[in-house]
Amino acid sequence: MPALDDYITDVLLRDLVGHDRRPVSFLVYLWLAAEHARRGATVQISYQELAENIGISKSSVQAAVSWLCRRKLLATFKENATAVPRYTVLTPWKASARPKSARAH
Repeated sequence: MPALDDYITDVLLRDLVGHDRRPVSFLVYLWLAAEHARRGATVQISYQELAENIGISKSSVQAAVSWLCRRKLLATFKENATAVPRYTVLTPWKASARPKSARAH
């Protein structure tokens, strides 16, 4: 299993818990990031199952997912309105570290 990205504990923890005052969002992100790494793919899980895995309420999971999507740390996809969501954990700090491609002339 890949190691947890240092950015998650060194920066994102303080940002979500301290600055945003949303510790549940950090827990949801951490759990989904670990599960995403284990599976090597998107994670399809209901709000209720996610809540049970983390030990928090379903409404807390819903609020956290919404916040993480707004922060562009998580992307969700649903086949339809009642389908179980599929989550992709985003790492925007890695994208900004990539070298810019050369412009076409």
